Amino acid sequence: MTDIVQQDVAPALPSVFADTATRIRRGAEYLLIPLIALVGAAVLFSLFLLALGKSPVTFYALLWQGGFGTSFSWTNTLVRAAPLIFTALCVAIPARLGLVIIGGEGALVLSGFCAAAIAIPFVTAAAPPFLVLGAMLVVAVAVGALWIGFVGALRHYRGINETIASLLLSYIAIAIMNFFVEGALRDISNPNKPSTMPIGEANMIGDIPGLGVHWGFAVGIVVAIVLWVLMNRTTFGFAARVTGGNVRAARAQGLAVGKLMVISCAIAGACAGLAGFFEVAAIQGRANASLAAGYGFTGILVAFLARHNPIVIVPVAIFLGGIAAAGGLIQRRMGLPDATVQVLMGLIFVVLLVSETLYGRLPFLSSKGASR
Repeated sequence: MTDIVQQDVAPALPSVFADTATRIRRGAEYLLIPLIALVGAAVLFSLFLLALGKSPVTFYALLWQGGFGTSFSWTNTLVRAAPLIFTALCVAIPARLGLVIIGGEGALVLSGFCAAAIAIPFVTAAAPPFLVLGAMLVVAVAVGALWIGFVGALRHYRGINETIASLLLSYIAIAIMNFFVEGALRDISNPNKPSTMPIGEANMIGDIPGLGVHWGFAVGIVVAIVLWVLMNRTTFGFAARVTGGNVRAARAQGLAVGKLMVISCAIAGACAGLAGFFEVAAIQGRANASLAAGYGFTGILVAFLARHNPIVIVPVAIFLGGIAAAGGLIQRRMGLPDATVQVLMGLIFVVLLVSETLYGRLPFLSSKGASR
């Protein structure tokens, strides 16, 4: 009897060790390759600065100071990180099914505009803040879910590429917002910048005590944790991963691929809708062109750098939020345009895409290298 047990266990042990070693190698790749991409982008950007006659050392010192060097810098960084968490989740959730959604910017803008628009009659009627904010939240989340959910429906039922569809819908969403903000819903008491009526200070969301950052940042962390559990610890998440791995195999197993696509895109859109809601209810106080601040596009970089992991999205959003927050300081101290940090982010994204070819090819992490 003992011999039989030993014969059964002995072959299984190498398999267990091999699986563990594979998981360790993959985990190391997910950490090292993005770091290699960041270092590579920093080197290339340093060459760019040298060509302009600027000091890379000064630039990175100001980048640290403007993003993380003081308590004010941290506040500015976290405020910028909040919408990045939501827009990155808008990319990361559909990515589990192999969908590349880049229309978070449009969903954010349209959701924020609709939230500001629905608040107008409530504010006019002097409704209590909880009714105003509640209506704004429901409308923003619903509009975002419907907008990106529509992209998923187009992909499944009509075979329309979700990347192109979501990008084009972004421009349509911004155009809709501009049409109404500059027309029927424009606040005539504010001639300097076309905007909707303000929701009023009484209806604005306050800051987290002791941080000076609005509650959108805390909600973003909670949503990221909930979505990580959904995508990694539920049957829905397992079905999404199977679909992302092989659509034909998912259909062969009887999975409702179309339903999974639409629901995942709707969840993604709801996240972008939350970003729009907090931008209006916690920062802008009204809808105007400032809603189109590029958070949706930067969220794409956050999601890719985090490998579409909802938990990892939070620190990556803080990191890139710090880079964005330092733009003004770099402009004042070095005489560079404020968009310089956007050039850096763009370079990071390009290098990150190129670094995808390194997965499974690092000699010191490959299975062949490990066996030697």
